[in-house]
Amino acid sequence: MNPRAILLNAYVYAVLIFILAPIVVILPMAFSEPDYLTFPPEGFTFGWFGEFFGNSRWMKATGFSLKIALLTAVTTSVVGTMATYALMRGAGRLGTLFQGMLIAPIVVPHIALAVALYLFFKQTGLSSTVFGYVLAHSVIAMPFVVFTVAAALSSVDPTLEDAAMSCGASRFDAFRLVTLPLVLPNVLSGGLFAFILSFDEPVISFFLAGIRDKTLPRMMFDDIEQNLTPIIPAIAVLLTGISVFVLLAAALLRHAAASRTASSPDG
Repeated sequence: MNPRAILLNAYVYAVLIFILAPIVVILPMAFSEPDYLTFPPEGFTFGWFGEFFGNSRWMKATGFSLKIALLTAVTTSVVGTMATYALMRGAGRLGTLFQGMLIAPIVVPHIALAVALYLFFKQTGLSSTVFGYVLAHSVIAMPFVVFTVAAALSSVDPTLEDAAMSCGASRFDAFRLVTLPLVLPNVLSGGLFAFILSFDEPVISFFLAGIRDKTLPRMMFDDIEQNLTPIIPAIAVLLTGISVFVLLAAALLRHAAASRTASSPDG
């Protein structure tokens, strides 16, 4: 190997170590016996997972986060698919402007976005409401749905819809019967990304949370401030497992979409 390849490999491994090091440190603490965080962990127990599942406050926060994440996934999948279709099929010269507006939440720091949403929701009465949570989380999740659906739409020949309309189908029916089945795996994949982004989102949830209804990340913040125990690493293990499962499911859906497009008559 030449020196350039060696330096590139060393850089890649250094980045991977930097990313994985916190996970390697925090996850074993979930199985530690003492009621305080220690590394390396002392003993081995699954008791902290039982503490989490047996605590009504944690279960209420988890259920609330699941509710918000599911609604966010559905909302962003529907709205994101329609927005992407409009951008790629009929936006014309304004497409670049609309695309920039859709991906703006990626550029704006989440703390600034959270403050802006908090001030806006406070004036409109949406703070601490389910609709407010879904609206805020949809803002940050929308770009990922748009990118995922756009990748699929770019490989679908628009003339397939034209052929369907020439046979008497309306524009909506042509999309529903021809295009949507081809991009559906990517739509579902984008919805999965939106779900995990909403379920794990800590910053905006911290600003929007009320006294009663709190998401799981907000409850974790409260527990860290008041009573830091291995329950937090136990939750981190569960969230990591959910994230890995969602990423694998999204990868399988994208693979299915690619295979379906490749096997189509015009693919």
